[in-house]
Amino acid sequence: MAKTPVTLCLWYDGDAEEAANFYAATFPNSKVGAVHRSPSDNPSGKEGDVLTVDFTILGIPCVGLNGGPAFKHSEAFSFQVHTDTQEETDRYWNAIVEGGGQESMCGWCKDKWGLSWQITPRVLLDATTGDDKAAAKRAFEAMMGMKKIDVAAIEAAVKGG
Repeated sequence: MAKTPVTLCLWYDGDAEEAANFYAATFPNSKVGAVHRSPSDNPSGKEGDVLTVDFTILGIPCVGLNGGPAFKHSEAFSFQVHTDTQEETDRYWNAIVEGGGQESMCGWCKDKWGLSWQITPRVLLDATTGDDKAAAKRAFEAMMGMKKIDVAAIEAAVKGG
């Protein structure tokens, strides 16, 4: 792993390498780096088991730690992935949900490891943070009724339709 000032450490129950491979196959600018094996037995595994995996998600350096069942991911942490088109939104959302994950509301979903993702079209961010407060309200209210974000519906809401 490159020398960076910060690396996200994500806890897994024995399947960090599988998760890293999924992320690398799903997102651009993502890859799996070194796989490190445990030098001895430990509370979450045996000597020689995969202990950590260095990987990158969308350019963000991460390490997956096979720490056992003690901790689970929660919505308190999520990756927010900005998309430019409905096709890109669909591709990421579908990969996560159809890969054993689950849908949530307002562009949120979870992967099969319980890690939360916000698949967020830029048009939604632009609308809800822009100067036109009426358009922001319409876009926000439209989003509140969605699971996966519908870009065309957000654009229509912004226009007042």
